[in-house]
Amino acid sequence: MEPTMPANPATLRGKTIAILATDGFEQSELIEPRKALDQAGAKTVVISPKPGSIRGWKSKDWGDEVAVDLTVNDADPDDFDALMLPGGVMNPDQLRTNPKAVSFVRSFFDNEKPVAAICHAPIMLIEANVLHDRHVTSWPSLQTDIRNAGGRWSDQEVVVDRGLVTSRKPDDIPAFNRKMIEEIAEGAASARTDRSTVES
Repeated sequence: MEPTMPANPATLRGKTIAILATDGFEQSELIEPRKALDQAGAKTVVISPKPGSIRGWKSKDWGDEVAVDLTVNDADPDDFDALMLPGGVMNPDQLRTNPKAVSFVRSFFDNEKPVAAICHAPIMLIEANVLHDRHVTSWPSLQTDIRNAGGRWSDQEVVVDRGLVTSRKPDDIPAFNRKMIEEIAEGAASARTDRSTVES
């Protein structure tokens, strides 16, 4: 049986993960992946266009507030090993109108760092123009937009393509978390390998 968490609870020790979100994020899609990352030994940093706190969306009403650690204006992508994007309808729809947030997302692809996006979060990947020839999944309503952006869409609980992990909905969170942690751990290892190859 596949474990729900990595065998080694410190798989991501020393890694810093950016979580980009704003008001209206799907509460479970931020809280649960963040908890999994923390339990795997990573440091998670919530980044948003506004300081203070952001409020989640839970079922059919507003949910809990989450403290913002850094504004997107002050966040340097070079300080992070990977990016996690929670969904929610309002959250990425607001973020996509913020050029700094879009540029922040794009930089992780430019630098070949792992990215995990769930539900409606691939809206940010469309906006950042990083889906050409990428295999992804998402909330089903995005499939035409993803295809129009050059991506390949499948209805699967989790899809992994070259360090990009995507899932469809909150029910997929356990699979999403497992693959996200695996890709971040492997991404760090491959980055070390790549550097050593260049230097030799």
